[in-house]
Amino acid sequence: MDTELARTFLTVVAAGNFVKAAERLFVTQSTVSARIQSLEQQLGATLFVRNKAGTTLTPAGRQFQKHATSLMRTVERARQDVGVPKGFRASLTVGGRIGIWEALLLEALPEIRATAPDVAVRAEIGFEEDLMQGLVEGRVDVGVMYAPQSRPGLVVETLFDEQLVLVSTDADAGAHLGSNYVYVDWGPEFYARHSTVFPEITGTGLSTNIGWLGLQHIRAFGGTAYFPRRLVAADVAAGRLHEIAGAPLFNLPVYLVFPFDRDADVFDPALRVIRRIGSRVVTAIGNGTPSNGS
Repeated sequence: MDTELARTFLTVVAAGNFVKAAERLFVTQSTVSARIQSLEQQLGATLFVRNKAGTTLTPAGRQFQKHATSLMRTVERARQDVGVPKGFRASLTVGGRIGIWEALLLEALPEIRATAPDVAVRAEIGFEEDLMQGLVEGRVDVGVMYAPQSRPGLVVETLFDEQLVLVSTDADAGAHLGSNYVYVDWGPEFYARHSTVFPEITGTGLSTNIGWLGLQHIRAFGGTAYFPRRLVAADVAAGRLHEIAGAPLFNLPVYLVFPFDRDADVFDPALRVIRRIGSRVVTAIGNGTPSNGS
């Protein structure tokens, strides 16, 4: 079977419809449709049901998803094994959002290297949909993210709960969100809770989907925004930012995602380090101590 057909199938599954899948694959929608039709002809079964909401898998499609995922992981693992740098026995790709790298995953890298010096590590930044697509295809081995999707063959494990706090450069700022409020998009769950708590906020003068960008902005030009406590602990301790007393707090779970069927000798040392770093960061923030990465 052409692996491009399996990859197209998995992209449709991850994207939810043919249009978004075509955008991710940089091809036309008709090309995606033709590939899926060819795949269905080879398998002798209908894989998707199309409706106004997008696409849903048929029972045959759900069965094939397991095999397509296994196929893509086998191909990707073969590519990685062949391309392992000289002097290393294996390679491992770790992916996460930029805000999770800061003061968390970045600290894990040297410990992973020290624990498994014969494993080459590749670090990648991405959003949830990109990371999940990479995990499904085998391009990403371990993902750390806020809102993973459930996929066959993947373990989704809660790492810890972020606590998003409202901070400002103005020590006298109140919990009322004024014109200097910067909306940082921490995902759909945050959006839903934020809209419920602040129904009067229908839009802001400045918004961003990158927490790092929002934080750099208010550090440079002033303002108010929600950030994970671990990211702003050092700024609050130094008086550069001020946590707004009485402002609502939002919890945002951080998840660790990895294949169920994995090479334990390669994966597990890294997983143990990431879990340990997560526990260390939570303990530090709970004690009011800024983490080293801040």
